[in-house]
Amino acid sequence: MQFFLGDAYDQLNDLDAAEKQAKIIEEKQGLDPLWVIIYRRMQANIAVKRNNLPLAIKYYHESNEAAIAQSEFREAATVVNGMALAFKKMGKTDSAISYAKQGLKLGQMLSYRNRILAASSLLAELYAEKDPKEAVKYYQIASASKDSLYGVQKVLKLQSSTMKEQERLADEEAARIAYQNKIRQRTLVGGVAAFLGIALILYRNNRQKQKANKILETTLVNLKTTQSQLIQAEKMASLGELTAGIAHEIQNPLNFINNFSEVNTELVDELKSELTVGNTHSAIEIADDIKENEKKINHHGKRADAIVKGMLQHSGASAGQKEMADINALCDEYLRLAYHGLRAKDKSFNAKLETNFDNSIDKINIVPQDMGRALLNFYNNAFYIVNEKQKENLNGYEPTVSVSTKKIKGKVEIRVADNGNGIPQKILDKIFQPFFTTKPTGQGTGLGLSLAYDIVKANGGEIKVQTKEGEGSEFIIQLPSLK
Repeated sequence: MQFFLGDAYDQLNDLDAAEKQAKIIEEKQGLDPLWVIIYRRMQANIAVKRNNLPLAIKYYHESNEAAIAQSEFREAATVVNGMALAFKKMGKTDSAISYAKQGLKLGQMLSYRNRILAASSLLAELYAEKDPKEAVKYYQIASASKDSLYGVQKVLKLQSSTMKEQERLADEEAARIAYQNKIRQRTLVGGVAAFLGIALILYRNNRQKQKANKILETTLVNLKTTQSQLIQAEKMASLGELTAGIAHEIQNPLNFINNFSEVNTELVDELKSELTVGNTHSAIEIADDIKENEKKINHHGKRADAIVKGMLQHSGASAGQKEMADINALCDEYLRLAYHGLRAKDKSFNAKLETNFDNSIDKINIVPQDMGRALLNFYNNAFYIVNEKQKENLNGYEPTVSVSTKKIKGKVEIRVADNGNGIPQKILDKIFQPFFTTKPTGQGTGLGLSLAYDIVKANGGEIKVQTKEGEGSEFIIQLPSLK
């Protein structure tokens, strides 16, 4: 909460109030690296506006060092852009250019359009008098980034139209029943003398029923089409969250590859020097080091390749083909991807992850891509619940999501548990129904758990739920094992 209040006061130029919020965060979070990144950046921004530029540079440096150490490159991109602006105000153009280039490089590496636009715009301004040719180059980058940034639209209004259509059908049915009751009353009063009139009315009712049935059939087709569109929208939403987690996961092997490549470049220069003076022994040792580094580059390259292949499998349409898969690896991989996907959207969120996998479990016959989607929905649901409870600022509360696997009597059991507020008993039997959701409008379609339920059933599995209000919930998934 203090993070958002601090940024809001900063935007309103209420610097005293913004500084107070930054201090509250520092006192509460101490030297937690993830929070050092945030409150030092906030303090640096305030120092810039107060024109205390040396202090601002100091805070920016501390924030940047913490961001790099934690591989929080999005935060690092924001911080170095701030440093560039501070150096510009100090009249140190070369330093400003250097840090702005770092911000641009990080922004391009992460496809972070806001930071690309900020860094390239600043570089164009800095080079305007120094080197017009360079200024034009960075102006073109800024222009392209701006077009990309403001061309995105979001649309998801189908759920509302579906509910309205269901209400309209219910009103029509009620009106039809009321009309039939009225006809029956008149028939009793008319008696035998109204027999022919009754026959005529029944004939007309039959015709009306036929017309109503045709309307209902058309409406049913439209509802099925709407449901298919909503299911596809839910899958695309989960793909977006998965991609954010994958971007974080793939950054680590890429960093190793880049670092070892730079080391090898230096070692090649040393090798040439040793060969020039005839020092064969040292040259052989350097060659061995290069060979070892190449092995590490190859290893981390394969790691990145595996992550990308997993993403492509998830994003592609599943052919429904079952194959032997390691359920422990699948559970662990999608847990990390779901967590980093949420962290990419909300940097203030943190949760404790606990895993306990049964290593005696053999590979099981499932559709891995579909099961991965189901697990992603269970995890996203758990993280949402603990995040909501964390907002209540309860003393001593630590949001925790745990995952465990176990082999039990010819079945493999997966347990996904959270320490949120639990599920009220009155809605427990509705949570797997399509379109049922407790989330605010615009934050959920009510399809996540429904899709997960269908996927588990399609893979021959069962789902149970254990919950206690105020303490948390646990989803138990049981899948058939070959042994």
